[in-house]
Amino acid sequence: MNSPFLWYLNRATGTVLLVLFTAVVVLGILATFGRSRPLNASRVPRFLTQSFHRNVSLLALVLLAGHIVTAVVDTYVDIRWQDAFVPWGGRYMPFWLALGTISFDLILVIVATSLVRDRLGHIAWRAIHLTGYAAWVASTLHGLGIGTDSTTSWSRMLTWVCVAAVVLAVFLRLGASAFRREVRA
Repeated sequence: MNSPFLWYLNRATGTVLLVLFTAVVVLGILATFGRSRPLNASRVPRFLTQSFHRNVSLLALVLLAGHIVTAVVDTYVDIRWQDAFVPWGGRYMPFWLALGTISFDLILVIVATSLVRDRLGHIAWRAIHLTGYAAWVASTLHGLGIGTDSTTSWSRMLTWVCVAAVVLAVFLRLGASAFRREVRA
């Protein structure tokens, strides 16, 4: 099936996914901020950021499914179902497609381990959950490399804003951790 609608839908979901996955990462960082921030430093309750993190993650997963389906169903380019799960086998822009596949595979592992978090243990779950950073980087690079809008000024600006948001959140989180260690010492 070859339809301009599928192509536009795939482009749109890819762009919205960049924003949603960035929000997921930033909200995930904010949800863990409570352990390292100084007392009374945050006005947003941790349960609220965790709830947003989970809900935005769920929305992103649904949209990701739509993104993958539209990419495979649209026959304009040769992307097969297995390309969504197995990296390096794709014929269409194999490197960039593989980055998207790696991101998707990491996200699947994160979702699966989050569903069995109580049985897995916090340390193992957290170690696996931290691969979300790698998934975000891979998906962002995937969009830059394979996205048909990636060379437009609005798309570049959106990507820079998303990168800046994650970098800022990471630096704030690391700074709060360092501050907390100084207060304890």
